[in-house]
Amino acid sequence: MTAQRTDSGTDTTPADMTPADTTPPAPAADSGAPPRRAAPPGRGTVPATPPSPAEALAAARELAPRFAARAADHDAAGSFPAADFADLRAAGLLGLLVPRRLGGSGASFAEYTAVAEAVATGSGATALVYNMHASVTGALAHTPDALLRELGVGEEVFTARDRALAAAASGALYGVAMSERGAGSRLSRITTAYRRVGDGFRLTGAKAFVSGAGHADAYLVAARERTDDGAPRRDAAAADGTGEGGTAADGTGEGGTAEETPARVSYFLVPSGEGVRVEPTWDSLGMRATGSHDLHLDVALPADALLGGIDGLAVLLAQVMPQWLVASYAAVYVGVARSALAAAAEHTRGRGLEGLPLVRARLGRADAATAAAGLVVAEAARRVSDAPGEPETNRWVWRAKLVAGDTAAEVASSALEAAGTSATRRGHPLERIYRDARCGALQPATSDVCADWLGVAALGGDPENAAGPSRW
Repeated sequence: MTAQRTDSGTDTTPADMTPADTTPPAPAADSGAPPRRAAPPGRGTVPATPPSPAEALAAARELAPRFAARAADHDAAGSFPAADFADLRAAGLLGLLVPRRLGGSGASFAEYTAVAEAVATGSGATALVYNMHASVTGALAHTPDALLRELGVGEEVFTARDRALAAAASGALYGVAMSERGAGSRLSRITTAYRRVGDGFRLTGAKAFVSGAGHADAYLVAARERTDDGAPRRDAAAADGTGEGGTAADGTGEGGTAEETPARVSYFLVPSGEGVRVEPTWDSLGMRATGSHDLHLDVALPADALLGGIDGLAVLLAQVMPQWLVASYAAVYVGVARSALAAAAEHTRGRGLEGLPLVRARLGRADAATAAAGLVVAEAARRVSDAPGEPETNRWVWRAKLVAGDTAAEVASSALEAAGTSATRRGHPLERIYRDARCGALQPATSDVCADWLGVAALGGDPENAAGPSRW
């Protein structure tokens, strides 16, 4: 199925955890500053007129040094960079992907990737949380209206979508709650479940790696449908060739048979508050400031919390529009690679090492690798913006994540060797960036999963229906 951009995505169509002193005050009436409008309670203000995508990029580049100055303390403490998000909100960047008719900037995927990369040059952790927010707003804004109407959704679905997007333009921050302990990010293996109760839903379960947990105003939650008897409901089609089965011999330990079809998995937008509890668990090697804690859910939801208004859309959207689950990370890790190169260059100059040919050679290769990764990501982003859902576009999406994740780790490692042992001390920017960069290949889709997808395609197969366990 091919997705086409429509008017939903373009112009053509817990709060108490945020420190009070991080919210920028509204300017006085006679200050000459641009007029502003209120964000959610306790969140400060956002611009009265949203920035254009070009203005948003300029703002991100201006904010990056500020984020970099805060990054070491947040990394050391494993604390969430609330001040960074106050700055992003005040600059209007939380509404970057929201259509202008709803108060946002109306940015394309390509314009988003440029902003995400710029944010990541200051703080990879801040950019990663920002990416999660953008994954929600981008998927909402860029899922074609025509596709939804073809699926038979009612007008209430568009109303709920527009309400969520308008809230983001007004400063609401969204998180993603998809991964689970023991299942990772594979939608077909999650255990968080929902069932229909009256006119709404009851959703229960636990999520892991929820970036921004406790600071998001709402979470995009993936859950599988359960029937009255508690058993997961299966898709109507049987033995559809998805390769969902497998045995422990295939290295997954998942078991099952090839005839099984996955449970219907749906997305819900769940507001923070009653029934949503954060368990502080995040203490990681890298990206320590993302606040990616566990989330426990036992919450009643209204009917319009079901995104798309139809059960079982999650896997379909992942296949048709993989950019929001696969390639949106890519720009972040290109930015991390650029920051590693910049930190190494500053360090070697400061220690008088710039005259050593071996140091120059390492930084030269790092520069070339980073530039190449940036071009791959830019090409994928251009294709997503121009021809979303096309098979060749999706192939570039998987390439972008593979190349960016691997390049960030390789560049940071080489840059650290060029800088020498003194750069490995705790608190040195390059030491932190090295740990952050190492996470790129591990985050979904992992580099091995991306390479396998691309390998199937290179062999003339269909990566979405290849034999073996489902990638989703």
